[in-house]
Amino acid sequence: MIKLLITGIWICAVALASVYFSVQMANKKETVEPPAAMFGGLETIRGEMVSIPVIRDGAVQGYFLTRLSYTVDPERAKAMSVPLPELATDVLYTALVGEQVIDFTGARKFDLEAFKTQVKETLNAKLGEEVFHDVLVEQIDFLSKADIRSNMRRGNVETKKGESMGPVDGPPAEDKAASGH
Repeated sequence: MIKLLITGIWICAVALASVYFSVQMANKKETVEPPAAMFGGLETIRGEMVSIPVIRDGAVQGYFLTRLSYTVDPERAKAMSVPLPELATDVLYTALVGEQVIDFTGARKFDLEAFKTQVKETLNAKLGEEVFHDVLVEQIDFLSKADIRSNMRRGNVETKKGESMGPVDGPPAEDKAASGH
């Protein structure tokens, strides 16, 4: 009879211990490490194709063409009231036209990493916190006025003819300068 009682107590102890450990394992919180920057956690926003005039000595010397993408914190990006592509375009125009950070016409060597860092830091400074984590270059070109003229002469540029907006048979427009207005 004592054997039966000891066996029953043993079975109850093993059952209670197994239930206790299974509950402890189910309630154990896993420590989640934040994902690495390039392996999740960030969202890539594709920027628009931007054509920025390069102005020197009061005249357009050429055009800086670029398409950039940006890796951003998705939570912070959703909270923004200004769309990210428009903000990035504004920063590019401000840095390259207003502040003239880079002189494309006189530069023999273009420091791409410095350009990307400048764009990222300017964007984050404008927002007041780090929302932009990286700037990815999809396309970057500089076309001088001579390059554009050369392409036009060779016929590499297609020009499209549109429909006339005014009457074809009507009288010519009056010269406003001659009339004094």
